[in-house]
Amino acid sequence: MSITLSTKTSPFPYASIAIATYTQKVDINYDESVDGVTLDFEGSQISANDEIVAVLANAGGLAGDSVKTAAYFELAKTVPTLTAIPDILALLDSLDNHLAYRTFLVGHDITAADFIIWGSIKVAPKFIGFLKNGQQHVHLLRWMSHIESLESIQAALASFTAAKANKARSNKTAAGFALGLQNAKEGQVVTRFPPEPSGYLHIGHAKAAMLNQYFAKMYNGKMIIRFDDTNPTKERAEFEETILQDLELLNIRGDKITHTSDYFDQIYDLAIQIIKSGKAYADDTEQLQMREERGKGVASAHRDDSIEDNLRHFEEMKIGSPEGVRWCIRAKISVDNQNKALRDPVIYRCNLIPHHRTGDKWKIYPTYDFACPIVDSLEGVSHALRTNEYRERNAQYQWMIKALGMRGVDIWDFSRLSFIYTLLSKRKLHWFVDNGIVGGWDDPRFPTIRGIRRRGLTVDALSQFMLAQGPSQAIVSLEWDMIWAINKKVIDPVAPRFWASVKQNSVFVTINGGPSAPEVKTLPRHKKNPDVGEKRTVFTSTILVEQEDAISFDDQEEITLMDWGNAIVRSKTTGPSGDVTSLTMDLHLEGDFRKTKKKITWLAQPSNDYPLVDVTLLDYDYLITKKKLEETDDIKDFVTPVSEFREEAFADANVSTLTKGDIIQFERKGYFIFDGTAEDGKLEFIRIPDGRAANLASKAGKPGVVTVEAPVPPSGTTADAGPVPSSTMYKVEKIYGEEPVKPVSTTKMYTVANVYE
Repeated sequence: MSITLSTKTSPFPYASIAIATYTQKVDINYDESVDGVTLDFEGSQISANDEIVAVLANAGGLAGDSVKTAAYFELAKTVPTLTAIPDILALLDSLDNHLAYRTFLVGHDITAADFIIWGSIKVAPKFIGFLKNGQQHVHLLRWMSHIESLESIQAALASFTAAKANKARSNKTAAGFALGLQNAKEGQVVTRFPPEPSGYLHIGHAKAAMLNQYFAKMYNGKMIIRFDDTNPTKERAEFEETILQDLELLNIRGDKITHTSDYFDQIYDLAIQIIKSGKAYADDTEQLQMREERGKGVASAHRDDSIEDNLRHFEEMKIGSPEGVRWCIRAKISVDNQNKALRDPVIYRCNLIPHHRTGDKWKIYPTYDFACPIVDSLEGVSHALRTNEYRERNAQYQWMIKALGMRGVDIWDFSRLSFIYTLLSKRKLHWFVDNGIVGGWDDPRFPTIRGIRRRGLTVDALSQFMLAQGPSQAIVSLEWDMIWAINKKVIDPVAPRFWASVKQNSVFVTINGGPSAPEVKTLPRHKKNPDVGEKRTVFTSTILVEQEDAISFDDQEEITLMDWGNAIVRSKTTGPSGDVTSLTMDLHLEGDFRKTKKKITWLAQPSNDYPLVDVTLLDYDYLITKKKLEETDDIKDFVTPVSEFREEAFADANVSTLTKGDIIQFERKGYFIFDGTAEDGKLEFIRIPDGRAANLASKAGKPGVVTVEAPVPPSGTTADAGPVPSSTMYKVEKIYGEEPVKPVSTTKMYTVANVYE
């Protein structure tokens, strides 16, 4: 089931999203292109708010007393029609009196009546005004506050607020992109993506690469991929290949691939030129002293050395002599400019380590700040896209261009991308790899391109997310929910549906009226998209269900076996621990699936002809426990103790046809990406986050790998063990505690003696 609605829907269906979030049985999709609200339910569409609430209440076991609940549904319809103050107060008084000694409107637990009345009052400004400003409806106000304090309701309201914020951001983004690049001309725009070949690309690099390609295509221009290989200490040739592979994973291909080292001769000549013009000088000030002098605005002792001396020192640097390695070249811009990036920055330094492309030809290398504007100009770059962390150095960039008399380049700033609980520092990511906490640079917990793609993030979703950030200059740590929610919208229409059942304490069910011999039917892999293909489903008189489902069945309850029909629970056997060990059901195909509360997935009892597939379902937590690490934080103090979780399960045999990287949905479990076959022969599937807060919360309290005894089915077939699945419902605590409540008598009319005394 899924609900699709717009944030501008009026009146807003608070009750629908609240009960949908409470039951956790429905996906909520905000789409600004639709009108109203629609629930997709078993192939039909429901668009009335009260009908949606009724259907979800029935599916979640929240219908309550049918007669009383129906009365409240009718009452909810009158709320928006009341405008006269006496009528409003009369309704508020009635509800307040009813709730004087009650926690909920109907019965002792929350029901559909609570959701529908709360939602109707929520969209009635006059009702809210009287409640908040008056003091005579304390019980109704207490009830309203309690409903909104529930974790699920808070999550629903937060998702609505986030969707409105995303809508506003998208509108602003569209306007920002409509402006395009300054001074851009059709067919003449040239952008460049200049990664350093010293590691793997991460999601922050992805934004830069995608924006560069976006604008190049927008203006029918070109994009250059340029390796900034000016530091032989950190760079290796193999990283160039991995970076190109990472870009390929993002469907990014440059029109040309170049290296800064291609221009070392020209950059050297320009260094000679700038020294001869008196705009650069040689300096042998120690690094720490230079840093201190720049911070205090103190000139170097060599700032006014002669051009001849500067050229002589530069020549010593070039040959890498003991004297030369002591020196560097600094641009002569300013001593005490308020912009410290302009305080005589270093533009050339010595490095005796052989370069991976030029070997030992050079002993001197330009800094990025010197080489970048030069190569941008030489290569015909029209627009240099840079993160706004470089903003203070933009003036330095333009000074270099002017001092060298080169063609100008426009700079376009954008905000650097960062996420909560996420590290982008190569040094810190290296630490996780070196200490064996992750399996490598493509670990699904890593923010590297390889990691997020292995986790199931699609290129389309990543591109939409990056462009949605647009020209924003805000430097913030983003939540992961938006990008995964976008990803879900991309994969949901095309992900084939399969079934999996957790092995631990799984239960075999005897189906009276089932086929005497296994039957195979061909069904669509995706009920709403026949293009996804077909699958073969096996029907047998003994089936396998999960313990979580089995334990929820009431005696004589009618449930729905998905893709089969209804069945009635006739007997249930439990073991000493309270776990269900076996079930018997009568097939009841004449039953109406719309009237059952529980729709469950199941698997046919395995046999030699129709085996089940052993699979491992993997889920992950964040690598660190703090949203944002400070520079002074020791990473070892914030490592999540357990960040990988495995569940052993059976899956239907259709998953055997998958290839590595295929994205699927295990119905009632979530979306997964097939990660290949493990050494033990089991197929491994990695859970793809869907953007919901519950799935993105820390899993630190969840156990890691658990081993337990497997159940023995009636036929003697055994099943492996796996972790106990958790409940999918929110627990609602009694707001007055477990002790009996001693009510206070108040009728708002006259004093009455307490009948309990």
